[in-house]
Amino acid sequence: MAKQKKQVLGRGISALLKDPESGIKMTEGGSLMALIAPALIEVNPFQPRTSFDEGALEELAQSIKQLGIIQPITVRRLENGVFQLVSGERRLRAALRAELKEVPAYIREANDQESLEMALVENIQRQELDPIEIALSYQRLIDEIQLTQENLSKRVGKERSTITNYLRLLKLHPQVQDALKNKSISMGHGRTIMSLERASDQLSLLGEVLSKGLSVRATENRARVLLGASARPSSAQNSSKGMSKKAEAALAQLKELSGKEVSAELRSDGSGILKFPFDSEKDLLKLKKALIGE
Repeated sequence: MAKQKKQVLGRGISALLKDPESGIKMTEGGSLMALIAPALIEVNPFQPRTSFDEGALEELAQSIKQLGIIQPITVRRLENGVFQLVSGERRLRAALRAELKEVPAYIREANDQESLEMALVENIQRQELDPIEIALSYQRLIDEIQLTQENLSKRVGKERSTITNYLRLLKLHPQVQDALKNKSISMGHGRTIMSLERASDQLSLLGEVLSKGLSVRATENRARVLLGASARPSSAQNSSKGMSKKAEAALAQLKELSGKEVSAELRSDGSGILKFPFDSEKDLLKLKKALIGE
C-alpha cells in the first residue's frame, strides 16, 4: 500500500490531471488545464528573468523526478498546436532536465500585450528576481503596457515609493547594476550609491564597498564625503537652505515621486522656482507621468 501511494504522489499534479482520453480538463475557475509535451512549448520572449542558478535548477529537477511538478506552468496557445510560456520557465527548464514527457499547464487566452503583462506581473511577485530585473520589469510595464506608476502600484500590490526606488536603480552606472544583479552589494548599497550623480564617484564608492566590505551605514558616510568634495554642491544642500520643515518634506516627496534630484531656488519674499532635471524628451514624458499620472 505504501509503495502504491508513493507512486501516485510521484506523478505530482499529473496524477490528478491525467485523463485517459484527452489529458485535458477545466479547472474550477474555468481555465483550461492540460498535460503538454515540453517540445511543444516555446520560451517566453517577455521573461524578465535573465539568469538561472544552475545548482538550484538541478535541485528542482531532482525534486520533480521524485514528486512531479506541484504547481503548473502557464502557457498561451499559438498556431499549429504550439504553446508559448507565460510563466514558469524555471519549472519548465527543470522538467526538461528531469526528462519529463509531459508537464501540467494552465492555458490562458492572451495577445502579446496581455502575455507580456502576465509574465512581468507574475514574475515580479516571485522572490528570485534581482533588483535590476525587477526595475526593468517595472519600466517595461510603464513603457509597453502604458501603466502609470499609480496603476502599476495597484497592479503589483507595491507602494508607489517602492516602485520609484526600484526605477531609480536604472540610473546607476552599469557596473553598479551588475554588482546588484550578482548580489555583490545590497539594495541599500545601491540606493546610497545612487545619490552620487557622477559616474566616477559611483564607481569609486562601489570599489570601496567591494574591497573593504563596507556596511550600508558606512557607505552612506562615504557618500556624504564624496558629495561634499564634489565641485558642484548637491541639489539637496541648495534646495533645503532657508526652507521650513514642511517645505523640506514637500521637496523630499517630489524627489521620491519623480525619481529626480529636484532643486528649489528661494527668493527673499518666500516665492521661488522648482527645477526638475531630465535627460531627454522621453525622460521628460516619464517625469510628467510620474508626477500627474497621465
